[in-house]
Amino acid sequence: MTTAASPQPASVPASTGTATTSVPARLDRLPWSRWHWMIVIGLGTVWILDGLEVTIVGNVAGRLAEEGSGLDITSAQVTGLAAALYVAGACSGALFFGWLTDRYGRKKLFMATLVVYLAATALTALSFESWWFFLFRFLTGFGIGGEYAAINSAIDELIPSLYRGRVDLIINGSYWLGAVGGALLSIVMLDTAIFPKDLGWRLSFALGVVLGLVILLVRRHVPESPRWQFIHGRGEEAERLVTQVEREVEREKGEKLPPPAGEITIHQRKSIGFGLIAKTVFRSYPRRAVLGLSLFIGQAFLYNAITFGFGAILTKFYDVPPGRTGYYFAVIAAGNFVGPLLLGKLFDTVGRRIMISSTYLLSGLLLFGTAWLFDRGSLSAATLTACWCVVLFFASAGASSAYLTVSEVFPMETRAMAIAFFYALGTAAGGISGPLIFAELTESGVVRDTVLAFQIGAGLMCAAGVVAAFLAVKAERRSLEDIARPLSEAASTAAGKVPTAGGKETPGAGASV
Repeated sequence: MTTAASPQPASVPASTGTATTSVPARLDRLPWSRWHWMIVIGLGTVWILDGLEVTIVGNVAGRLAEEGSGLDITSAQVTGLAAALYVAGACSGALFFGWLTDRYGRKKLFMATLVVYLAATALTALSFESWWFFLFRFLTGFGIGGEYAAINSAIDELIPSLYRGRVDLIINGSYWLGAVGGALLSIVMLDTAIFPKDLGWRLSFALGVVLGLVILLVRRHVPESPRWQFIHGRGEEAERLVTQVEREVEREKGEKLPPPAGEITIHQRKSIGFGLIAKTVFRSYPRRAVLGLSLFIGQAFLYNAITFGFGAILTKFYDVPPGRTGYYFAVIAAGNFVGPLLLGKLFDTVGRRIMISSTYLLSGLLLFGTAWLFDRGSLSAATLTACWCVVLFFASAGASSAYLTVSEVFPMETRAMAIAFFYALGTAAGGISGPLIFAELTESGVVRDTVLAFQIGAGLMCAAGVVAAFLAVKAERRSLEDIARPLSEAASTAAGKVPTAGGKETPGAGASV
């Protein structure tokens, strides 16, 4: 690496200058190794926590509404208001921590957001009034939302381009491993023969805290993103880190690595203004912005509206006892995880456009079919669960690809903020209004009301699939810098232009990529 800036100790804020590096190419040409497994375990496991959280709340809703639970709260408030507050917190946290992540680095923020989550979850378990429960559901979501921005940006910048799609999908899909755990855990915790009514649900949240502490210990060893370090004037640290990783991989594989496939020259800077981020996302990449928003709205409404009320559907329409809904949800959650696990590789081989559009369209059409069968009264609790399992097998892979898409199709400097923005806006549209509307519909006990909710979710998924068929970016097996050139790239900034995917340059105000 050559640089116009003087090397700085790690403890001193780095100066900025013009620097040339092969760090991105060196990271992309690494074979899969133990180092990558460490990243996946340290960062990816947070989705297990999110799945655990949401599922526990959905399954304990009936218990919390019972006399003797320790809270004066109704089932509709838990699946409606509390769910909406959790999502509102996640949206707020994503925007707040997303901005900080791009400014101060991935590592600082993925440590801080996990601490926020742990503290809020622990205090949720100590709820003594409904307002306390609502407040800390919001703050738990605040921490989780911050995780989305910090974690997705770090993962995509550390994982080689050959594996980026499948790894991102499987990690985001691991949410459903937590959902399986939450569903099965709720069965035990809600058994009054084992735990009193006012204790079991509290212990469910407490176990989430224990798991989070374990993740916190593992996460300490996950490094900062070398891509972020290099752009923000810490090129020497990035070079040392990548060199160390290369040596570890060569020892593990027993062979020398091939030479990297190119270099990039950067005008290093300590921070990027929010105005430049907004201009880049919306004026230089408007089609990608429409794509990201469509994917997030479709998946957010489907999941936040439908799955938050699944337990209520079972109890209302099929007389399933509240303590037994966990069995059904565990089956659905397993189907959700198997989808990204089996389909993830195809996003790197068949390609993003075909796989994103087909998973969205298939899940939407299958949901329309489920709504039709439900309306006819042709489904039992078991067959409804089977239908949902098939729908969400495809929907889960599609939903995970939404996070992958917005993480890889915008320039490096805007990555975390782009994830945060599209997550917040899409989730606010479907995730806040969805649970409130759906809780009201399922609470009515009228079949047609529930069918309507299914049809809205299906329609939005199909619409997003059509958008993806036309606008999805062919990002498979391409470096992040090739998909969207960094704003700080010397050739682009010197000319006063915004680079587009594939290396071409167009004026920043008129580009449409």
